[in-house]
Amino acid sequence: MNSKHVLYILGILLLNSCSNNPETFVEHLEGYWEIEEVTLADGSKKSYTYNNTVDYIEISDSLAGFRIKVKPLFDGSYETSKDSEQFTIKIENDSLNLYYKTPFDTWKETVLLATEDQIKVINKNKAVFLYKRFIPIDIE
Repeated sequence: MNSKHVLYILGILLLNSCSNNPETFVEHLEGYWEIEEVTLADGSKKSYTYNNTVDYIEISDSLAGFRIKVKPLFDGSYETSKDSEQFTIKIENDSLNLYYKTPFDTWKETVLLATEDQIKVINKNKAVFLYKRFIPIDIE
């Protein structure tokens, strides 16, 4: 194997290891997200072609944040729900975990992927949620 091949293989390994670093996921979580698909533990899938609400995620400097459902309106604004889900972010065992707490429940979601355009999380029921970045409809 010549040095070109070795460099090529090392480059691929480096790119793969960086892209799977859960610390890099945090910077992509903020924003407006809509569910694209859910894969249940039994392997069945449900696709979402239309969502009348989207999730808005905001993170503070202290690795805490909240998620809230919002309804996009035609004028470009959003109608906000009253229920906010507070969470803390922890990196554990090479995974990025979101620990949610509301007055009614506590739960954990693990972020499997977070890029500029997609987020993939798995919950305690082994359901995998694939989100895509929400792009508002421009009616002008």
